[in-house]
Amino acid sequence: MDGQTETSRAETEDGGTRRRLPPEERRQQILDEAVRFFAEVGLDGNTRDLARRLGVTQSLLFKYFATKDDLIEAVYERVYLGRLSPDWPDRLTDRSVPLRARLLAFYNEYSALIFQREWMRIFMFSGLAGAALNHRYLKHLGDVILRPLLAETEALATPGAQPTMEDIWNLHGGIVYIGIRQHIYRMPPPDDPDEAIARAIDRYLAFCGIGPED
Repeated sequence: MDGQTETSRAETEDGGTRRRLPPEERRQQILDEAVRFFAEVGLDGNTRDLARRLGVTQSLLFKYFATKDDLIEAVYERVYLGRLSPDWPDRLTDRSVPLRARLLAFYNEYSALIFQREWMRIFMFSGLAGAALNHRYLKHLGDVILRPLLAETEALATPGAQPTMEDIWNLHGGIVYIGIRQHIYRMPPPDDPDEAIARAIDRYLAFCGIGPED
């Protein structure tokens, strides 16, 4: 029988055996559990405990991720960069669509992806630990999403009401806080998060002197 089939066996943490998974499936299993693990215990969690949860040896874990840093990098790719849709920049700068409609579409989609326990908790743990993940993600978000968005609002804003990057970050941060309330502070979210997002967008556009059809 092929040594890579589901019936073949692999060493476990306690010296027993478990079925050997195909390499890509095993890697995904480790990564899925790593996301849950770091969301629960923080980035200081050690790989021995993670291996124990998986029921495998630490050496098997390091077969797929050579170092803990490599594993955290894979978690970052999965949880953060992997949730950024490549077509968002084009859709946000499509001036054939009113700016309010573009913002609503983006933030409704974005919030659905990030208002999740793993995203929020890993992001908070990373910030508290001073890890580079937050800085990289926020720089990427600023370059790819928020700076183009600023250019769009600058083009439509009335004279004397020109927005700044600080205003854009305030809009973005206020929307993200809806998820922080739920998953970090364990407070009830708004009854209708989409409505709360719409109000935040309308306040921002009113500040810029931009109408709903502009």
